[in-house]
Amino acid sequence: MKVLVTGGAGYVGSHAVKLLLEQGNEVVVVDNLYRGYKQAIETLQEKLGKDKLKFYKADLKNYSEIEKILVDEKPEAVMHFAALCLVNESMEKPEEYFENNVVGSLNLFKAMLVAEVKKLVFSSTCAVYGESQYLPVDEKHPTMPSNPYGESKLLTEKMIAWLGKLHGFSYAIFRYFNVAGAADEGLIGDSKKPSQLLMQNAVRGALGIEEFKLTCPKVATNDGTPVRDYINVVDLVTAHVMALGKLGKEFSAEVFNLGTGKGNSVMEIVEEVKKQTGVDFPIAQGEARKGEYAEIYANNSKAKELLGWDPKRNLDESVDSLVKWYKKHPNGWEY
Repeated sequence: MKVLVTGGAGYVGSHAVKLLLEQGNEVVVVDNLYRGYKQAIETLQEKLGKDKLKFYKADLKNYSEIEKILVDEKPEAVMHFAALCLVNESMEKPEEYFENNVVGSLNLFKAMLVAEVKKLVFSSTCAVYGESQYLPVDEKHPTMPSNPYGESKLLTEKMIAWLGKLHGFSYAIFRYFNVAGAADEGLIGDSKKPSQLLMQNAVRGALGIEEFKLTCPKVATNDGTPVRDYINVVDLVTAHVMALGKLGKEFSAEVFNLGTGKGNSVMEIVEEVKKQTGVDFPIAQGEARKGEYAEIYANNSKAKELLGWDPKRNLDESVDSLVKWYKKHPNGWEY
């Protein structure tokens, strides 16, 4: 299958590209490199074949550019990862999140219609739920985002649902919980500078790359730190590729939670990293992030039932893959 991947030079997107290539697909990546890295694409081309991976530096906010790529390439399906995704930043710059995530997505969908591409796998977020009303959270949980990032993803989900009803889009929407880990062998990983992801930052602290700071607000949980569901990035993208093979065959319009089904507090993750690395690194106090909520973790039974998906990697393995990644690339990709 020929698959166009937006945001394919970013953290999650590059892992999806890697898996697609490993399974014999042809991949076209579109990324504006604002928070993606050309080196990730070049590494995958070198290891998995230049003839199977094409790259376009392009921005979804430029409609004509995106339309031309889709019409010229004629992919059979689109995986849409491209988005701004920092909760705290969305509270400070909501207009940028709506422009980039909502308007950019609309441009992509319009271009897909012109190019007659009607299979879509969309990267959404558990932030669409907001504060959990019950646990574990299933796909029927009320959607009441508590930050503009979650709202921008929910608006995009609604656009996709209408395109499904009125234009025959087949789609899978994945609501992620907290993503952790890197490729099992450490080939690719998270290069955000600085990373906003807890386990990544804790591993960097353990390896002495950067001072580790707690940036979570105090919340009403057992140890006063937020509880989240930490899903390994390889397990995460495996669900995307599995859905791609079932779209339009076994289902045509579904929303899935992707998480492990259990929660860990911030301090539990920090202690796990200390245990796995054998380093009792210091913990500094940073500025508390805005728009966070106390506790959320997934009911992932729908993905298990309809996709046959099951997360394989535990916290230890996520930490281990990050150690491999950061030992090779302590500052992430260079460009």
